[in-house]
Amino acid sequence: MMVKPTEKGRRTMKSVLIKDTTREERIQIIRDGLSCGDATGCDSCSGCSMGVGSIEAMYKPYIDGQLELAEVNMLHAATRYVHG
Repeated sequence: MMVKPTEKGRRTMKSVLIKDTTREERIQIIRDGLSCGDATGCDSCSGCSMGVGSIEAMYKPYIDGQLELAEVNMLHAATRYVHG
């Protein structure tokens, strides 16, 4: 869920599901989640060190509406980490 401030300072949650977002909103969700759009840029992102290479490539299925955000993250974790 994406947190959005309201006019009275309270925060509301907005769905990040494909059915509830546009392509442009999904791009912004990824940028906001990884701090890619702020002053720190790539410095606060660990995508390259995780072997992703490009965050756009990793999250392309979500941005294009093919896989949910949680599915992309699970697939990436399943190929990178050993549990146990």
